[in-house]
Amino acid sequence: MSRLIVNADDFGLTSGVNRAIVELHQAGVLTSTTLMAKAAATEPAIALALQNPSLGVGCHIVLVDGEPVLSPREIPTLIDSRTGCFPPKLTAFLSRLFTGRIRSAEIEAEAAAQIALLQHRGLCLTHIDTHKHTHIFPAVLRPVLRAAAKAGIHAVRNPFEPEWAVRASPRASIVRSAEVFALRRFGPYFRRILSEEGLSTTDGTIAVAATGVVNADTVRSLLQQLPSGTWELVTHPGYNDADLDKIQTRLRASRDIERNALHAIREFPAVDLISFAALNPSPAQSRVV
Repeated sequence: MSRLIVNADDFGLTSGVNRAIVELHQAGVLTSTTLMAKAAATEPAIALALQNPSLGVGCHIVLVDGEPVLSPREIPTLIDSRTGCFPPKLTAFLSRLFTGRIRSAEIEAEAAAQIALLQHRGLCLTHIDTHKHTHIFPAVLRPVLRAAAKAGIHAVRNPFEPEWAVRASPRASIVRSAEVFALRRFGPYFRRILSEEGLSTTDGTIAVAATGVVNADTVRSLLQQLPSGTWELVTHPGYNDADLDKIQTRLRASRDIERNALHAIREFPAVDLISFAALNPSPAQSRVV
Protein backbone atom coordinates (compact mmCIF):
# COMPACT_ATOMS: atom_id res chain seq x y z
CA MET A 1 0.00 0.00 0.00
CA SER A 2 1.19 3.51 -0.81
CA ARG A 3 0.57 6.24 1.74
CA LEU A 4 1.31 9.84 0.86
CA ILE A 5 1.63 12.97 2.98
CA VAL A 6 1.08 16.01 0.76
CA ASN A 7 2.82 18.77 2.71
CA ALA A 8 3.01 22.47 1.84
CA ASP A 9 5.99 24.36 3.20
CA ASP A 10 6.02 28.07 4.09
CA PHE A 11 2.60 28.43 5.75
CA GLY A 12 2.68 31.96 7.12
CA LEU A 13 4.98 33.38 4.44
CA THR A 14 2.29 35.54 2.78
CA SER A 15 -1.49 35.79 2.72
CA GLY A 16 -1.48 34.28 -0.79
CA VAL A 17 0.52 31.25 0.37
CA ASN A 18 -1.87 30.82 3.30
CA ARG A 19 -4.90 31.05 1.01
CA ALA A 20 -3.52 28.47 -1.43
CA ILE A 21 -2.72 25.97 1.32
CA VAL A 22 -6.19 26.16 2.87
CA GLU A 23 -7.92 25.98 -0.53
CA LEU A 24 -5.93 22.88 -1.49
CA HIS A 25 -6.66 21.21 1.83
CA GLN A 26 -10.37 21.93 1.51
CA ALA A 27 -10.22 20.52 -2.03
CA GLY A 28 -8.91 17.24 -0.60
CA VAL A 29 -5.47 17.22 -2.23
CA LEU A 30 -3.27 18.60 0.56
CA THR A 31 -3.10 16.98 3.98
CA SER A 32 -0.32 18.76 5.83
CA THR A 33 1.63 21.98 6.11
CA THR A 34 4.53 23.43 8.08
CA LEU A 35 4.12 26.85 9.64
CA MET A 36 6.82 29.49 10.02
CA ALA A 37 6.75 30.84 13.57
CA LYS A 38 7.84 34.35 12.65
CA ALA A 39 6.92 35.41 9.13
CA ALA A 40 4.82 38.15 7.56
CA ALA A 41 1.56 36.19 7.66
CA THR A 42 2.12 33.87 10.63
CA GLU A 43 -0.76 35.26 12.68
CA PRO A 44 -3.39 34.73 9.93
CA ALA A 45 -1.93 31.27 9.30
CA ILE A 46 -2.40 30.30 12.95
CA ALA A 47 -6.03 31.43 12.77
CA LEU A 48 -6.59 29.45 9.57
CA ALA A 49 -4.99 26.35 11.08
CA LEU A 50 -7.30 26.53 14.08
CA GLN A 51 -10.28 26.90 11.74
CA ASN A 52 -9.21 23.81 9.75
CA PRO A 53 -8.44 21.14 12.38
CA SER A 54 -8.21 18.35 9.77
CA LEU A 55 -5.12 20.03 8.30
CA GLY A 56 -1.98 18.57 9.87
CA VAL A 57 0.29 21.40 10.98
CA GLY A 58 3.98 21.14 11.79
CA CYS A 59 6.67 23.68 12.60
CA HIS A 60 8.81 24.86 9.66
CA ILE A 61 11.94 25.62 11.66
CA VAL A 62 13.80 28.56 10.16
CA LEU A 63 17.55 29.03 10.69
CA VAL A 64 18.28 30.71 7.37
CA ASP A 65 16.63 33.64 5.59
CA GLY A 66 14.26 34.80 8.30
CA GLU A 67 13.81 36.37 11.71
CA PRO A 68 14.44 34.58 14.99
CA VAL A 69 11.95 34.18 17.81
CA LEU A 70 14.67 34.58 20.46
CA SER A 71 16.54 37.85 20.82
CA PRO A 72 19.85 38.13 18.93
CA ARG A 73 21.79 38.30 22.20
CA GLU A 74 20.49 34.83 23.11
CA ILE A 75 21.65 33.21 19.87
CA PRO A 76 24.63 35.27 18.64
CA THR A 77 26.23 32.49 16.59
CA LEU A 78 23.06 32.06 14.51
CA ILE A 79 22.55 35.74 13.72
CA ASP A 80 23.95 38.20 11.21
CA SER A 81 25.01 40.96 13.60
CA ARG A 82 24.36 43.64 10.98
CA THR A 83 20.67 42.78 10.63
CA GLY A 84 19.67 40.85 13.76
CA CYS A 85 18.29 38.16 11.43
CA PHE A 86 19.49 34.77 10.24
CA PRO A 87 21.96 34.74 7.32
CA PRO A 88 19.99 35.28 4.10
CA LYS A 89 21.90 32.61 2.18
CA LEU A 90 22.27 28.91 2.95
CA THR A 91 25.93 29.06 1.95
CA ALA A 92 26.68 31.60 4.71
CA PHE A 93 24.91 29.44 7.29
CA LEU A 94 26.77 26.30 6.18
CA SER A 95 30.10 28.12 6.25
CA ARG A 96 29.54 28.91 9.91
CA LEU A 97 28.17 25.45 10.67
CA PHE A 98 31.05 23.50 9.12
CA THR A 99 33.71 25.68 10.76
CA GLY A 100 32.24 25.14 14.20
CA ARG A 101 31.11 28.73 14.69
CA ILE A 102 27.47 27.83 15.46
CA ARG A 103 26.65 26.53 18.93
CA SER A 104 24.44 23.46 19.02
CA ALA A 105 22.71 24.76 22.14
CA GLU A 106 21.60 27.86 20.24
CA ILE A 107 20.05 25.78 17.45
CA GLU A 108 18.12 23.77 20.04
CA ALA A 109 17.02 26.89 21.91
CA GLU A 110 15.76 28.68 18.81
CA ALA A 111 14.02 25.57 17.46
CA ALA A 112 12.36 25.11 20.86
CA ALA A 113 11.24 28.75 20.87
CA GLN A 114 9.69 28.46 17.42
CA ILE A 115 7.85 25.28 18.37
CA ALA A 116 6.69 26.76 21.68
CA LEU A 117 5.34 29.91 20.04
CA LEU A 118 3.01 27.83 17.87
CA GLN A 119 2.03 25.40 20.62
CA HIS A 120 1.19 28.24 22.99
CA ARG A 121 -1.23 29.55 20.38
CA GLY A 122 -3.22 26.32 20.63
CA LEU A 123 -1.76 24.31 17.75
CA CYS A 124 -1.19 20.57 18.16
CA LEU A 125 1.91 20.17 16.01
CA THR A 126 2.21 16.93 14.05
CA HIS A 127 5.87 17.15 13.02
CA ILE A 128 8.83 19.35 12.20
CA ASP A 129 10.90 20.11 9.16
CA THR A 130 13.36 22.90 8.35
CA HIS A 131 13.49 25.75 5.91
CA LYS A 132 15.87 24.85 3.08
CA HIS A 133 16.19 21.32 4.57
CA THR A 134 18.98 22.34 6.95
CA HIS A 135 18.31 19.29 9.13
CA ILE A 136 19.97 17.18 6.44
CA PHE A 137 23.17 18.07 8.28
CA PRO A 138 23.84 16.15 11.53
CA ALA A 139 24.97 19.26 13.38
CA VAL A 140 21.49 20.73 12.85
CA LEU A 141 19.50 17.50 13.02
CA ARG A 142 20.38 16.44 16.55
CA PRO A 143 19.55 19.71 18.37
CA VAL A 144 16.38 20.17 16.31
CA LEU A 145 15.20 16.65 17.15
CA ARG A 146 15.91 17.22 20.83
CA ALA A 147 13.82 20.37 20.79
CA ALA A 148 10.99 18.52 19.07
CA ALA A 149 11.07 15.54 21.44
CA LYS A 150 11.02 17.78 24.51
CA ALA A 151 7.94 19.48 23.06
CA GLY A 152 6.17 16.15 22.57
CA ILE A 153 6.57 16.05 18.78
CA HIS A 154 7.33 12.57 17.44
CA ALA A 155 7.77 12.97 13.66
CA VAL A 156 10.18 14.73 11.33
CA ARG A 157 10.60 15.03 7.59
CA ASN A 158 12.96 12.56 5.98
CA PRO A 159 14.71 15.09 3.70
CA PHE A 160 16.27 12.52 1.38
CA GLU A 161 14.75 11.93 -2.05
CA PRO A 162 15.02 8.42 -3.52
CA GLU A 163 16.63 7.90 -6.91
CA TRP A 164 13.40 6.77 -8.54
CA ALA A 165 11.74 10.08 -7.66
CA VAL A 166 14.58 12.20 -9.01
CA ARG A 167 14.44 10.25 -12.29
CA ALA A 168 10.65 10.65 -12.35
CA SER A 169 11.07 14.46 -12.29
CA PRO A 170 12.15 15.27 -15.86
CA ARG A 171 11.91 19.03 -15.34
CA ALA A 172 14.40 19.01 -12.44
CA SER A 173 17.65 20.74 -13.34
CA ILE A 174 20.87 18.78 -13.61
CA VAL A 175 22.43 20.95 -10.90
CA ARG A 176 19.54 20.49 -8.48
CA SER A 177 19.47 16.72 -9.11
CA ALA A 178 23.22 16.50 -8.54
CA GLU A 179 22.84 18.33 -5.23
CA VAL A 180 20.13 15.91 -4.13
CA PHE A 181 22.30 12.91 -5.00
CA ALA A 182 25.38 14.43 -3.31
CA LEU A 183 23.52 15.12 -0.06
CA ARG A 184 22.46 11.47 0.21
CA ARG A 185 25.81 10.80 1.87
CA PHE A 186 24.25 12.20 5.05
CA GLY A 187 21.49 9.56 4.96
CA PRO A 188 23.21 7.03 7.26
CA TYR A 189 23.80 9.73 9.89
CA PHE A 190 20.12 10.73 9.63
CA ARG A 191 18.97 7.17 10.24
CA ARG A 192 21.29 6.66 13.19
CA ILE A 193 20.46 9.95 14.89
CA LEU A 194 16.74 9.47 14.36
CA SER A 195 16.94 6.04 15.97
CA GLU A 196 18.89 7.43 18.92
CA GLU A 197 16.47 10.32 19.46
CA GLY A 198 13.38 8.16 18.95
CA LEU A 199 11.38 10.04 16.31
CA SER A 200 9.39 8.70 13.37
CA THR A 201 9.68 9.59 9.72
CA THR A 202 8.65 8.51 6.23
CA ASP A 203 10.44 6.35 3.65
CA GLY A 204 11.53 9.52 1.87
CA THR A 205 10.45 12.83 0.40
CA ILE A 206 9.62 13.35 -3.28
CA ALA A 207 9.71 16.46 -5.49
CA VAL A 208 12.78 17.88 -3.73
CA ALA A 209 14.82 17.92 -6.94
CA ALA A 210 11.82 19.36 -8.77
CA THR A 211 11.33 22.26 -6.34
CA GLY A 212 10.36 25.30 -8.40
CA VAL A 213 9.40 23.32 -11.51
CA VAL A 214 6.56 21.12 -10.32
CA ASN A 215 3.65 21.02 -12.75
CA ALA A 216 0.75 18.58 -13.25
CA ASP A 217 2.88 16.27 -15.40
CA THR A 218 5.51 16.07 -12.66
CA VAL A 219 2.86 15.17 -10.08
CA ARG A 220 1.48 12.46 -12.38
CA SER A 221 4.94 11.07 -13.12
CA LEU A 222 5.80 10.82 -9.42
CA LEU A 223 2.52 9.23 -8.37
CA GLN A 224 2.51 6.77 -11.26
CA GLN A 225 5.81 5.40 -9.94
CA LEU A 226 5.03 5.68 -6.22
CA PRO A 227 6.01 2.37 -4.55
CA SER A 228 4.56 0.86 -1.41
CA GLY A 229 5.47 2.62 1.78
CA THR A 230 4.91 6.03 3.34
CA TRP A 231 6.17 9.03 1.41
CA GLU A 232 6.01 12.81 1.61
CA LEU A 233 5.35 15.02 -1.39
CA VAL A 234 6.92 18.38 -0.57
CA THR A 235 5.11 21.30 -2.19
CA HIS A 236 5.29 25.10 -2.34
CA PRO A 237 1.91 26.37 -3.58
CA GLY A 238 0.75 29.96 -3.38
CA TYR A 239 -0.51 32.98 -5.24
CA ASN A 240 2.00 35.14 -7.07
CA ASP A 241 0.64 38.42 -5.73
CA ALA A 242 1.82 41.78 -4.38
CA ASP A 243 2.69 40.26 -0.99
CA LEU A 244 4.95 37.70 -2.62
CA ASP A 245 6.68 40.49 -4.55
CA LYS A 246 7.98 41.77 -1.21
CA ILE A 247 9.69 38.45 -0.47
CA GLN A 248 13.13 37.51 -1.79
CA THR A 249 12.47 34.04 -3.23
CA ARG A 250 13.18 32.03 -6.34
CA LEU A 251 9.77 30.39 -5.93
CA ARG A 252 7.54 33.07 -7.43
CA ALA A 253 5.76 32.22 -10.69
CA SER A 254 6.11 28.53 -9.79
CA ARG A 255 3.70 28.87 -6.86
CA ASP A 256 0.71 29.48 -9.13
CA ILE A 257 1.72 26.56 -11.37
CA GLU A 258 2.17 24.24 -8.42
CA ARG A 259 -1.11 25.30 -6.84
CA ASN A 260 -2.95 24.20 -9.97
CA ALA A 261 -0.78 21.11 -10.48
CA LEU A 262 -1.68 19.53 -7.16
CA HIS A 263 -5.25 18.91 -8.30
CA ALA A 264 -3.79 16.07 -10.42
CA ILE A 265 -3.54 14.08 -7.18
CA ARG A 266 -7.27 13.39 -7.54
CA GLU A 267 -6.41 11.13 -10.49
CA PHE A 268 -4.81 8.61 -8.09
CA PRO A 269 -7.57 7.45 -5.72
CA ALA A 270 -5.63 4.31 -4.79
CA VAL A 271 -3.00 6.41 -3.00
CA ASP A 272 -3.92 6.78 0.68
CA LEU A 273 -3.53 10.45 1.65
CA ILE A 274 -2.50 10.96 5.27
CA SER A 275 -0.83 13.57 7.46
CA PHE A 276 2.15 13.17 9.79
CA ALA A 277 -0.33 12.57 12.60
CA ALA A 278 -0.80 9.06 11.19
CA LEU A 279 2.84 8.09 11.76
CA ASN A 280 3.51 5.75 14.63
CA PRO A 281 5.25 7.75 17.38
CA SER A 282 7.61 4.88 18.12
CA PRO A 283 11.17 5.10 16.74
CA ALA A 284 11.19 4.61 12.97
CA GLN A 285 13.73 2.90 10.81
CA SER A 286 13.92 5.45 8.02
CA ARG A 287 15.68 4.49 4.85
CA VAL A 288 17.25 6.25 1.92
CA VAL A 289 16.17 4.35 -1.21
